[in-house]
Amino acid sequence: MSFDSARHKREERAGYNLIAARYAEGAALRASLNAALLAAADLRTGQRVLDLASGPGVLAGLAAEAVHGGLVVASDIAEGALQEGRRRAAADNLAYAAADAERLTFADAVFDRLLCGLGLMFFPAAEKSLAEMRRVLRPGGLAVFSVWGEEARAPLVSCALQCIRRLLPPPKAERLSPFRFGNRAFLKQTLEDAGFDEIELIPHTLSCTFSSPQEYWQAFRDMAGGAAAGLSRLPEETLARLSHEVARELAPWRRDSGYVPESEVLIAVARRV
Repeated sequence: MSFDSARHKREERAGYNLIAARYAEGAALRASLNAALLAAADLRTGQRVLDLASGPGVLAGLAAEAVHGGLVVASDIAEGALQEGRRRAAADNLAYAAADAERLTFADAVFDRLLCGLGLMFFPAAEKSLAEMRRVLRPGGLAVFSVWGEEARAPLVSCALQCIRRLLPPPKAERLSPFRFGNRAFLKQTLEDAGFDEIELIPHTLSCTFSSPQEYWQAFRDMAGGAAAGLSRLPEETLARLSHEVARELAPWRRDSGYVPESEVLIAVARRV
């Protein structure tokens, strides 16, 4: 089974356009992670910041508040998601630019910071995207990423994926794993190979509580990007079965307050020298 980069991008674009509003409305689930990523970025007044894989611009909006007098550009391959962000935006120092991360439409060395929250693992040619990120950063600038940890440590995503693998036929085309950068040594080596230096990896535990397996399943569908596009094409009876069956995968995470699939996210901080 071969990987089709163009098809993957089409699915990601369609998926994030489809779920843009729901993704923005579910931002509270990721609030602690966004706060940790922004803290690692050491944002300051007057800086110029690029937020890649921005979707509806939730992280970009928070960054805009932190760089008062500066500029934040929210960029994504999904122009519909950016439009949703523009509709919701309150900051006057926030701009939007649809772009493929492999071919960024910005001049060299124009940004002080680059942010990429839960996006790097979905870039097909990560080495090209990282080269572009490094190019648009000024010398001394920081790139800050968040990526899912290893699959066994990230049940917030893996519970739904295990259920999908169990109940649906194998995909016709190879898909990128959301956990492809979950190995710390591999993530660090990838950033070093891209020319970044002073790399620091910070583990973050993302803790989300769901009252039922069905609430968890809906939350997964509301953040699943390309998977959301594929799921939207399934018959209603298949979706209902997945919603019911996901309880089996979630069972180990049952707590008094509901279901709490605590998941590891790695925050990587890398400097352009």
